[in-house]
Amino acid sequence: MSDLSGIWVAIVTPFHNDATHSVDHAALRRLVQHLRQAEVTGLVALGSTGEAAALDDAEQDAVLDTVLDAAQGLPVIGGLAGNHVGHLHARLAHLNTLPLHAVLSPAPYYVRPSQAALVHHFQDLAERSHAPLVLYDIPYRTGVAMDLHTILTLAEHPHITGIKDCGGSLDKTQQLIADGRLQVLAGEDAQIFHNLCLGGAGAITAAAQTCPEGFMKMYGALREGQLKEARQWQHLLSPLIRALYAEPNPSVVKAVLANQGLVTTISRAPHLAASEEARRAATQVLDRVLREARHIGPESNR
Repeated sequence: MSDLSGIWVAIVTPFHNDATHSVDHAALRRLVQHLRQAEVTGLVALGSTGEAAALDDAEQDAVLDTVLDAAQGLPVIGGLAGNHVGHLHARLAHLNTLPLHAVLSPAPYYVRPSQAALVHHFQDLAERSHAPLVLYDIPYRTGVAMDLHTILTLAEHPHITGIKDCGGSLDKTQQLIADGRLQVLAGEDAQIFHNLCLGGAGAITAAAQTCPEGFMKMYGALREGQLKEARQWQHLLSPLIRALYAEPNPSVVKAVLANQGLVTTISRAPHLAASEEARRAATQVLDRVLREARHIGPESNR
C-alpha cells in the first residue's frame, strides 16, 4: 500500500498574464522545485486548487508532465474529477501511463448520485486505476456527502487506500481514523492539527505552499510527540490559513506566491485575482509567521 502519511501540497497552476492566460510551465517548475527543497512529503496536481476544471485535457496532461519532471522523484498524486463517466475513464486511462503515487477523485459533482451509486462508481475507478485510489469527500463542491457506511464499504477494496476528508463531521473523521483501513488526510487546512492528534495520516493542503517549512515542522512535532511545540505552530499558522481563504481558493494563495516571486496572480475565469485588501492582509500575516517562527522549537519547550 502506498503510504500517504505527511503533508501533501495541493499546488496551484500558474498562468501567464497574456490574452489566453496560458499555463506558465516555467513558473510551475519553479514552484515544484521550491516545495521539493522545503522537503514536503509530496504534491497534488490538478485538484481544485490547481483549477483543473479550467484546463482542457491537453493542458492537464502538460501540467502533469511538468510536475512529474520537476518533482525529481518526489511523490505526485493526480486529481481526477468530473461527472461524465466515459470522460473520467478516458482520463484515468491516461493517468495509468504516468508514475503517480495515487489518484485523488471526488464524487461526480452536480448529479448527486445515491450512496449505492457512489460505491459502484468508486469501486469501478479502483478496478481501472493502476495507482491506488484516494477518495475525496467534499460535499460543498460535489453536492453529495459520502455516508460513513459508504466510505467503510469502499475501504474493503484493496486498491482504495485513503480519503481526503472535507466531510465536515468530526465524528465521522474520528470513526474513519479508528477503523484504520483508510489513511485519513485532512482536506481542510484548519483541521490538520486535529486530524493528526486523532491519529490521522496527515493532510492535503493548499496553504502549505506559502509556508511549507512551518507546516512540515508542525507535522514533525506531532509525529515526535512534541505537543507544546505543535500547538505553537497551530496557533501561529491558523491566522495565515484564515487569511488565505478570505476569498475563493486559490486566488489569495496565488497572490501570496506572486509576492514571493513564484507565480503570477492570474486565475482563469470564473475565478478572479485576489483583491488588494486580501493580498495585503495575507502577506502581513505571513510576514508575522516567518518572523515569529524562529522562536518556536524544542528550546521553547524547556
